[in-house]
Amino acid sequence: MDCSGRVALVTGAGDGIGRACAIALAAHGARVIATDIDAASAAKTAEMIGLDQARSDKLDVTVEAEWLRIFDDIAANEGAIDIMVNNAGIAIGVSFVDMSLADWQRQNAVNLDGVFMGTKYATLSMAAKGKGSIINISSVAGIVGAPGLAGYCATKGGVRLFSKAAAAELASGGLDIRVNSVHPGLIDTPIWGKDIGGLLAVAPQMAAEGSNRLDVESMSEKSVPGGKMGKPEDIANAVVFLASDASSYMTGSEVVVDHGLTAT
Repeated sequence: MDCSGRVALVTGAGDGIGRACAIALAAHGARVIATDIDAASAAKTAEMIGLDQARSDKLDVTVEAEWLRIFDDIAANEGAIDIMVNNAGIAIGVSFVDMSLADWQRQNAVNLDGVFMGTKYATLSMAAKGKGSIINISSVAGIVGAPGLAGYCATKGGVRLFSKAAAAELASGGLDIRVNSVHPGLIDTPIWGKDIGGLLAVAPQMAAEGSNRLDVESMSEKSVPGGKMGKPEDIANAVVFLASDASSYMTGSEVVVDHGLTAT
């Protein structure tokens, strides 16, 4: 799975799955631009890779002007990208009847608007080379519903079908720009300690035993066949595969990495 000589842009690269993707792509030869709304975290990722092979930038994926700036900068420095990983996302765990319109719109802005703009501007950049690979990080929650995650499921389901439609459109137009989605299952990332914590009010069974906090390891033991919890590197491996020529006949596909969570 060789990515040598290719330029990759990764959003939400400051921690978790995004950082793992950036590191893995670099390990397979890509030059990486690690972006995150948290500039310091993105910079840390670039430092972990090595500043000879990576650089970082701040990016709020909900702001179109920032996307334009990022791609203008890439045009000036790298020319164009070959790999786009739209990973930035948030999860707000709350019953849909209690969810505010503001939170609904904020989640949509990050998870859907960000993927739309990342895919759009990546395509325009890749068109100069005539080929590329766009990888949109969805979720198993984009395939099946989950109590307390209706808003999140809506965004991730949107990512899934948007990716398919974009893939079909580009292929029908004769462009060798592939678009695929990746659907992580229960992965040990910092997202479980953020806004998703409100999920406990709707699904208290997801708490660690004797605790009032979410625990992905306990959740995995209860719901994943074999009780196995995933790691960010498990998703990064799938991303590298989709970024490389090993997946050259794949577009519009959904790659589920969940250790059988959605299989039963």
